[in-house]
Amino acid sequence: MGMKIALLQMMVTADKETNLKRAEELVKKAAQGGADMAVLPEMFNCPYDNAYFREYAEPKGGETYIRLAGMAKEHAIYVVGGSIPQIRDNKIYNTSYTFDRQGNEIHDYSKTHLFDIQVEGGQVFRESDTLTPGDGMGAFETEFGLFGLGICFDVRFQSDWELLQKQGALVCIVPGAFNMTTGPAHWELLFRARAVDNQLFMVGVSPARDLDFSYHAYGHSLVADPWGSVLAQLGFEEDIAIVSLDLERVASIRRQLPILTPPVSE
Repeated sequence: MGMKIALLQMMVTADKETNLKRAEELVKKAAQGGADMAVLPEMFNCPYDNAYFREYAEPKGGETYIRLAGMAKEHAIYVVGGSIPQIRDNKIYNTSYTFDRQGNEIHDYSKTHLFDIQVEGGQVFRESDTLTPGDGMGAFETEFGLFGLGICFDVRFQSDWELLQKQGALVCIVPGAFNMTTGPAHWELLFRARAVDNQLFMVGVSPARDLDFSYHAYGHSLVADPWGSVLAQLGFEEDIAIVSLDLERVASIRRQLPILTPPVSE
């Protein structure tokens, strides 16, 4: 079975309404291009900076949530809502909501592995200064099969992706915002590695690069197939890619290179 997935590498501004309208425009464009699923970037409704997360945070069911559900329903397309800052019990989470073609929520995930790094001569960032971690990655069902989801720094933890593969995931999606230190070094490498390790499709969607903000996203949204080949990769600028996934390739590669344990049966 095949399907089309849209990578929406949008430019994020300091104005939430501008961001939501742009997301609506890009989801519409994806649907018009025949995409079955549209994926937005990490923190797509606010700038990626600790200084903004609490100010822009919304409870579940808030404005961004409602708008995402509306996009999915209006265009009869799955929408993976990148991530946004969510407030719950006065704590802030980096949370992704996914909606089906009818606009119903089918997945709710908060980033498990927070981005706390200090690279000598490079990027320093501590999400844990403002954010609280979630409690583990999960997956959601579609008519195409099972899709796993993690957020950005999660992609570095192979054991979590192995668990999703064992559950039967065919495609794993990662809204992420790598930076200009780690992006050139590890972004493509990690997605290809996770794809080869788990013999599935890996999809990464980043914000476009904006030099006006303190954090400079790497962009380069991409899709890697179960063989580790890069099927599509964008550049730094705002752009959209609609990529066809031949999901039967997962079973084919797993037959040719039988390195995995069988999926857990129900």
